[in-house]
Amino acid sequence: MNKKPTPTNSELRYQRIRHVLLLILALNWAVAAAKIIYGLTTRCASMTADGFHSLADGASNLIGLVGIIFCAQPIDEDHPYGHKKYETLFALGIAAFLGITAFNLAKEGILRLFSHSLPSIDSTSFVLMAVTILINIGVVRYETFWGKKLQSDILIADSLHTRADLLTSASVVISLIAVKLGYPIADPLASLLIAGFIGYSGWKIIKAESGILCDAIAIHDRKQIENIVLNIEGVKGCHKIRSRGRPDDIHLDLHIQLDPATRMDKAHQISYEIENAIKKEIPCVADVLVHLEPLERKRS
Repeated sequence: MNKKPTPTNSELRYQRIRHVLLLILALNWAVAAAKIIYGLTTRCASMTADGFHSLADGASNLIGLVGIIFCAQPIDEDHPYGHKKYETLFALGIAAFLGITAFNLAKEGILRLFSHSLPSIDSTSFVLMAVTILINIGVVRYETFWGKKLQSDILIADSLHTRADLLTSASVVISLIAVKLGYPIADPLASLLIAGFIGYSGWKIIKAESGILCDAIAIHDRKQIENIVLNIEGVKGCHKIRSRGRPDDIHLDLHIQLDPATRMDKAHQISYEIENAIKKEIPCVADVLVHLEPLERKRS
């Protein structure tokens, strides 16, 4: 019998991301269903809005799952640098979805301000929100942990979205208390606040991911690179250090200066030593391009 090929580290990484997203999708939609059904039944705008927020979380999980399919494709002739930037692209898709959700909830909240419907609040409302907050705390911790461990833009973007749930759920609880105390206007105001939280989460994702697409600097500590390179025997200088890419797929290029008398085979060996040394010290670096220059001697 033919044995199945052993999965690569990249394949294992995407499998782990997929498992995390599937678990969070199930939790988000279970919570969303409970809040939307109860919110519509009791005519509570803030709880219904929070339910649609959780539903949007689930939709963003689906976007992430589709994105993982594209990201997991191996390097080919047309994509010599791989497909990892699809993860960045789909993270921006999550941000766009958040923007649409925020707009619709804000519109609904404004309409509710001018309506006269009163929500029906009881102890079940508070129990449901307490359970929701506990679930959200668990999801945020779990997704943030794996997002950082796997250096996944999709998981980190989605965890920012879920983190906003904690604030929005807290605002719903405050609005429920206010309604109980005789201030029904707090309900639509809370839904507007929720819309603001969602919009802000989307903006944070856009700000982070657009830098990757626009090749913003990936390694800010250039001194670290210089120290690694100058420790290689034969290197006389290092400058023009540039970096770009995702946190788990950084591409680096730099110029080094060698003695003009250095043989070509020796210079080639030095460039390999530099590449290996950088990748060893900074594992997230995927590619290093070394430009060789002769050291200019000062005229007497």
